[in-house]
Amino acid sequence: MTSEELIWLGLSVFAIVLAAALGLAFWRRRAQPLDRVLADAAVQRLRNVLVPDGMGGQIHVEHLLLTVRGVVVIDVKSFTGIIFASDRMTEWTVIDGGRRFTFPNPQGSLYDRVAAVRQLVRDVPVEGHVLFGAEADFSKGRPRDVLLPAELAELYEKPERKETERLVEPFLAQWQAVLEATEPATFALGAAPRL
Repeated sequence: MTSEELIWLGLSVFAIVLAAALGLAFWRRRAQPLDRVLADAAVQRLRNVLVPDGMGGQIHVEHLLLTVRGVVVIDVKSFTGIIFASDRMTEWTVIDGGRRFTFPNPQGSLYDRVAAVRQLVRDVPVEGHVLFGAEADFSKGRPRDVLLPAELAELYEKPERKETERLVEPFLAQWQAVLEATEPATFALGAAPRL
């Protein structure tokens, strides 16, 4: 190879590495606020776990939070743009700039996850939400159980430490049952089972 070809090869490799680094930084910057709001809402949490479904199988749960209000199942959708959705639609549509695509209504699978968790913690309130990023625009109407980060933070805001401990104490034995019944979902990309 000539020195000119080596220079071009070096510049090409540098450009690829730089693009990958910028892409990773952008992804982390976008993902971090959702992760932070989940951490702030939870007293304890599990991520990417398999929960017994009550029929001899297991169901994947993306985020499982112990909060001052009980246990919360969270499905995260990182879509940006205008989202056309309703409780009755089988597919929801995202329009983001020039892109348009659909995805299945996530409510049915969320309710299945909530039902599986309820079987583990019969005496503890269990709620479920589909959490979108702050860049999601539901100006045409929002289905039930869909939240944006600020709403999740407000809904599950923890009071001062002593009050948080008092509110969570009745749920701890049932939460321990959840910890014992779940297992890491190692098939999930980037699974980090317990945080």
